[in-house]
Amino acid sequence: MLAIGIIPARYASTRLPGKPLIDLGGQTMIQRVVRQAQQANLQRVVVATDDERILDHVRGFGGEAVLTSPDHPSGTDRVRDAYEQLGIAADCVVNIQGDEPFIHPDQINALLDLFTNPATQIGTLVKPVVSEDELLSPHLPKVVLDGQGRALYFSRHPLPYQRQYPQSEWLAQHRYLRHIGLYAYRPAVLRALTQLPPSPLELAESLEQLRWLEAGYSIQTAETALETIGIDTPEDVERALRFLRS
Repeated sequence: MLAIGIIPARYASTRLPGKPLIDLGGQTMIQRVVRQAQQANLQRVVVATDDERILDHVRGFGGEAVLTSPDHPSGTDRVRDAYEQLGIAADCVVNIQGDEPFIHPDQINALLDLFTNPATQIGTLVKPVVSEDELLSPHLPKVVLDGQGRALYFSRHPLPYQRQYPQSEWLAQHRYLRHIGLYAYRPAVLRALTQLPPSPLELAESLEQLRWLEAGYSIQTAETALETIGIDTPEDVERALRFLRS
C-alpha cells in the first residue's frame, strides 16, 4: 500500500504567530513533526505550507515541502493541494497536524491499518477519556461509535447524555471516547470532501468532520492509548518544553 503523509503548516496564527518555526529543545516544531512522521510506515512525508520561510526551513533540514495557496480555508484543502502537486497515485493520504510535535509513529500506523479494508473511506483516531476535566472540556471533542467502530457523531459536549445519573458519575457509568485529530483518506474521497459546502452541524459545533458525516461519508476509527501534546498557545510551548526536560 502506498501511503503519503502530508503536514499542513501555516505561518499565520492568531495566538502563536510563526508557530511551525518555534524552537522546541533544539529543533523547530515542524522539524519534530516531520521526524516523527518519517518513522511511520509512510512512503513519503511532505510539508504543505503557504509561507516560503517554512518551505525553506523544511528543505534546509532535508525534508520535503511544497508551497500551497494562502487562501485555503482548512488544512484539508491544503493537504489536497499538496497531494495533487505531487502527481502520484497513493492508496491513502494521511493528514498529520503540524502542531503535534510528539505524534507517535504507532498512531499513524494504526490509521494505515484501517485501509487494508477496501471499504474504508476516511480514518481517524479515538482515545478513552480518563478524567472528568477531559470529559467536560469543549476543547477536546468527543465521539460516539457504532458497533463496527464507525463514527456516528462528534461533539464538544459529552455524549451520550446520561439522564439517569448525575454528571459527576457519568465517567464511571460509561466508556467515553475523545477524538484525536489525525485523519487519513482515500485520494478520491479527499478531493470530494474539499468540494463540500459547510454544513449546519459543522457550523454549530465548529467541527469539520461533521460536514463529512452529513454528506454521507463513513469515518472508521482506530483506538489509541497514546497522548499527544498539541501546541496552540505560549502556555502549550512551556508544557512541551517541560515534557522534553522530563
